[in-house]
Amino acid sequence: MTFAARRPGSDGEHQIQRELGTVERADRFYREQVRDRLNARMREFTARQEMLFLSTADRDGECDSSFRAGPPGFIRVLDDRTLTYPEYRGNGVMASLGNIRQNPHVGILMIDFSRDRIGLHVNGRARLVPDDLMRATHPDLPVDPVPGRRPQVWVEVAVVEAYIHCSKHIPRLVKAPRTGAYGDGEQVWGTDDVKRKGGDYFGAAAEARQRVATEPCGAGGADQQGGFEWFG
Repeated sequence: MTFAARRPGSDGEHQIQRELGTVERADRFYREQVRDRLNARMREFTARQEMLFLSTADRDGECDSSFRAGPPGFIRVLDDRTLTYPEYRGNGVMASLGNIRQNPHVGILMIDFSRDRIGLHVNGRARLVPDDLMRATHPDLPVDPVPGRRPQVWVEVAVVEAYIHCSKHIPRLVKAPRTGAYGDGEQVWGTDDVKRKGGDYFGAAAEARQRVATEPCGAGGADQQGGFEWFG
């Protein structure tokens, strides 16, 4: 099979490449940078990351972008074609997991902002693995005593594409001492403390309460007794 017959990427991106005259440049990137597995340097890079950006879509193509973080090593490289990360208790919406249940295609972007100022894209197909099953298969996984940091499920990703995100537009960031209302310098992983989670930073809950308070009795959102339990 020739390279042209098995070019990575979608028909859409190939069409735009032809329109903008970037086919040769794209082919060079495909040949030199796009891999179907994680090489040794990619595996080392992944194993020390503390965050990832996640893109998913449901069966209708409605997209969601999200963010995951944890101490170095929270993203586990199982082998050169597989990585996994834990899903902890969050807001209960389960948007990313719900999308994966319907559509396994995911896009992951990991960026090192401080040391190497470089990024790694991993596109693949994901499946949800219960915590007990994952630990039975991989007994070396760490156990955290804090309830909020005990995985509810693991997302296991079979790598389809892995490639560099160049450093040209990645800002250099350095870690700073944690300050603020608490000033204890600790990362409060898994906390249920509303203030430590950010409270109502964008004012959405306040807007919802105000909307309920100004709606006439019996308007949308009220239960049969005239209350508004849907808003909590």
